Amino acid sequence: MDNNVFDNDLKDTTQVGTYTADNIQVLEGLEAVRKRPGMYIGTTSSRGLHHLVYEIVDNSVDEALAGFCTHIEVTINADGSCTVADDGRGIPVGINHKTGRNAVDLVFTELHAGGKFGGGGYKVSGGLHGVGASVVNALSEWLDVKIKQGGIIYHQRFSRGKTIVPLEKIGTCHPEDTGSIVSFMPDPIMFKETTVFDYDILKQRMREMAFLTKGLKITLRDMRVEPSAEGEEPKKPREHVFHFEGGIKEFVSYLNRSKTVLYPEILYFEGSKNNVYVEVAFQHNDAYGDSEYSFVNNINTPEGGMHLVGFRNALTKTFNDYGRKNKILKDSDQNLSGDDIREGITAIISIKIEDPQFEGQTKQKLGNMEARGATDSIVSEQLTYFLEQNPSVARTILEKSLMAQRAREAARKARELTRRKSVLETASLPGKLADCSDKDPMNCEIFLVEGDSAGGSAKSARSRATQAILPLRGKILNVEKAREDRIYANEEIKAMITAFGTGIHDEFDISKLRYNKIIIMTDADVDGAHIDTLMLTFLYRFMPELIKQGHVYLAMPPLYKLEKNKKIWYAYSDDELNRILNDVGRDQNNRIQRYKGLGEMDPEQLWETTMNPETRILKRVIINEETESEVDLTFTTLMGDKVEPRREFIEENAKFVQNLDI
Repeated sequence: MDNNVFDNDLKDTTQVGTYTADNIQVLEGLEAVRKRPGMYIGTTSSRGLHHLVYEIVDNSVDEALAGFCTHIEVTINADGSCTVADDGRGIPVGINHKTGRNAVDLVFTELHAGGKFGGGGYKVSGGLHGVGASVVNALSEWLDVKIKQGGIIYHQRFSRGKTIVPLEKIGTCHPEDTGSIVSFMPDPIMFKETTVFDYDILKQRMREMAFLTKGLKITLRDMRVEPSAEGEEPKKPREHVFHFEGGIKEFVSYLNRSKTVLYPEILYFEGSKNNVYVEVAFQHNDAYGDSEYSFVNNINTPEGGMHLVGFRNALTKTFNDYGRKNKILKDSDQNLSGDDIREGITAIISIKIEDPQFEGQTKQKLGNMEARGATDSIVSEQLTYFLEQNPSVARTILEKSLMAQRAREAARKARELTRRKSVLETASLPGKLADCSDKDPMNCEIFLVEGDSAGGSAKSARSRATQAILPLRGKILNVEKAREDRIYANEEIKAMITAFGTGIHDEFDISKLRYNKIIIMTDADVDGAHIDTLMLTFLYRFMPELIKQGHVYLAMPPLYKLEKNKKIWYAYSDDELNRILNDVGRDQNNRIQRYKGLGEMDPEQLWETTMNPETRILKRVIINEETESEVDLTFTTLMGDKVEPRREFIEENAKFVQNLDI
């Protein structure tokens, strides 16, 4: 076969739809990516590693949004590389007449080169401002692309952003068989922390992408199979298929599956206005928090933006108008606030817009004013009609909102009472807090310790200059099942709120945080794990920025103490104990102590193993914003009322638990 793909006869065969080689526009070069990768993918940690996959998948999803792709296959290969294949039109393979270069080469080697600029390739698109393919290429040890187009299979190979095999013809295919296949191996030079893809992280993201693209089928496979032990059944590759004809309606149903919904309908509105396509779905449940997730061109916007503002405005105005008109809200009643109406809501707001204006490189917040007007108008009009047609649903939502309003007023009075007490008392910090003497928050940390016994040891063990101790009695209130007024009445939670100094909810101010590290220190058993979960639920629901900005940690007390010949070793897992025993020998004079709780350690041991910054192990609690809906669902599953979803979650994840004490 003739490998010269730049013949004149390609001029016609590369024009698929309106997406041709001339739609590729070059804005700038690629050299900075390897020098400062964090500027382009946020971080070179595990989060940045998975972002590489998202960027290639986003390109395939753009083809689906344009109406040309129905199936995307994402495969983690046996060698640790990743392949993303789609049945879209395929990347153009002809010459870009403005540069005289092959379009595939431009897409993968030039920053800001793609069909997302100039309006000729895609009307809407995701990805990192169109830089995705080239950034992935720059940060990969190798990248291989195959394109099926016009009955021909093309191939090009790159390494660390540079072409090593120019575009070539390698075979033929059926003329209707089109698409792109991109395989890449993350570069260990760039990703020093890890180059190992986490199947579960990708599974959550692929499920979300399928929900947001109605009708699109996404298949995820993991071909890395660990050898099975002798006598065991051979292990099979993992695979999940995500395909949701109901789109974001099914997304809301999925997120509410562990909750008790207040009405069976999922409200769904869609429409276009001012070149903005709006999709909204929501349903209320009996919880006291709200779960709203907003997306622009399938990109999560965790800080919201104009589309979220428009949705909230429409909701607040429409429900108040309906309540007044139908005498559910009396003349003497105050208007319901947005918070009242959204209590217990699970909502997805997804818009498609041709030229999204994001605040910041990482696309945290949408700034387009037209998105606010379009979302407000479409939701207001269609919600008004829905409420008129479904008065029982309208009344259910308004009655819950009125209860929320009363509870919020009680919480306000409780907050004011707390403030007045703080002003009147000479020492406003909780009495059981053993505070540190250093007043610079950056130097300080607070240990939240289970029980008075462990609290006493921790107070004796600590470094008094920089370590504060707050003992907590028993298991704190499960905030997943409590309104704000009850939370302010709970002594243990009040003590934490006061000690941290930040306030909660709307009054939260991270600049007032008194400790750089908040360390949850509990026993290494089931009860300790339950208390950890209760604490994390409280922090996630009422002070999520503490977690998002990296201030929350879990202490890791040892499970075992081994003594031999007057030497001491500490082991933090069964595996570590076995490794130590293999090193020192399994003699009868080994003394192994299994710690059942922090109270069994004297202050010196607690300091040495768990509190000394030089020797301790801490686990930082992190939230991956791109899969935050799954975090929300996990807390609801573990701490909500429904037993069946919790049982299923435990059965599915039990295999990951180590050192379980019952």
